[in-house]
Amino acid sequence: MKKAIKNGIIVNEGKRFKGCILIENDIIVDILESEMDFLSDEYQVIDAQNKLVIPGVIDDQVHFREPGLTHKAEIYTEAKAAVAGGVTSFMEMPNTNPQTTTIELLNQKNEIAKKQSLANFSFYLGATNDNIDEILKVNPKTVCGVKVFMGSSTGNMLVDNEESLAQIFEKSPILVATHCEDEQTITENTRIYKQKYGENLDFKFHPEIRSAKACTISSTLAVKLAKKYNTRLHILHISTASELELFENILPSEKKQITTEVCVHHLWFSDQDYAKFGSKIKWNPAVKSEADRNALLAGLLDNKLDVVATDHAPHTLSEKENSYFKAPSGGPLVQHSLLAMLEMAKQQKISIETVVEKMCHAPAKIFNIEKRGFLRKNYKADIVIVDLELPQTVSKANILYKCAWSPFEGQEFSASIEKTFVNGNLVYDSGIFNEQKMGEMLTFDR
Repeated sequence: MKKAIKNGIIVNEGKRFKGCILIENDIIVDILESEMDFLSDEYQVIDAQNKLVIPGVIDDQVHFREPGLTHKAEIYTEAKAAVAGGVTSFMEMPNTNPQTTTIELLNQKNEIAKKQSLANFSFYLGATNDNIDEILKVNPKTVCGVKVFMGSSTGNMLVDNEESLAQIFEKSPILVATHCEDEQTITENTRIYKQKYGENLDFKFHPEIRSAKACTISSTLAVKLAKKYNTRLHILHISTASELELFENILPSEKKQITTEVCVHHLWFSDQDYAKFGSKIKWNPAVKSEADRNALLAGLLDNKLDVVATDHAPHTLSEKENSYFKAPSGGPLVQHSLLAMLEMAKQQKISIETVVEKMCHAPAKIFNIEKRGFLRKNYKADIVIVDLELPQTVSKANILYKCAWSPFEGQEFSASIEKTFVNGNLVYDSGIFNEQKMGEMLTFDR
């Protein structure tokens, strides 16, 4: 059956207008800037009733923990939470167990997702000091990127050999995405703080151990290598004001050689929040000062920062409730990222048009994703309807993550996700899921 989404306030490509979207199977066949009444039985009509209608969010950085760490999360559970949050496509990281450092293991993840993911998906190949041969086998049409950990977040996935880094930046056939924190700086800071305070360190010291200096040293190196080898570089989760000096505000973003991502938590929280949230906002890179948070928002508005994503990284509550050095870094966010950014829009910190640009359009453009990220004729029908007048308070009762907690618990958002369409299928409708069809593997125009 054909579908028609009518009477919605469409926000797309910098414009806002009341219109109607026509869908046939998985494709948008037309977008009409007018109200229409369909009398024909061939259309299933969805009346958006002046609600917000936007493209599905594309999250370029999540950790869904499968295989091997499924006590924390699964592709099935986290993709389900994603579509409930208006995220229709995700790109997942390689630090699973086993780590996704070969094409064979990458293909195994794709097979799991084809059977389990309600959202569309792609998986990064993880770089190591000695897997350049695997990186060279990557198919640019089907793999989102090569992930390089230039910090210690994932143990033996740390790429710290200068020759290996040079080879990756020189020879990778696709975009290189980096986690930038300088290991030597962090190790020295850890030694100093352990010596001074012992094992029971207050979480407020996290941004001093994983410091702005550690981030800037590593990001500077990544930019230097990219410029030397003409690498297509994407630096993930920028967290400091000082790093912004490394980047340009060229438009359009897809013309940049070096692009950037900022995460929702670095735009929402500051170091003043450690006293309340403790380990629940312990991320790598760390949530830093209010001045850094303000600079990140300014950098986003000035187009030095290109993408807003989550770094969704669930751990169990029992793991997070450990002391500072034992509590893992990371937290679940993918169900509430769009709502958080729309709340910032309501606070007039950012426009809804910019939220759509940074969460939907920009990821599609800079990763060269085929036929997604926009409401356009002949594009895939990944569409979200948001009720801006229906408040929602985050609670244990409505959290869908397998880990069953959120740093946003108790937060009232002014809006709610009403409906999420993935490839034309209404997979989420006011709390009800339709799991008859799974999402698709993303493809890339490279």
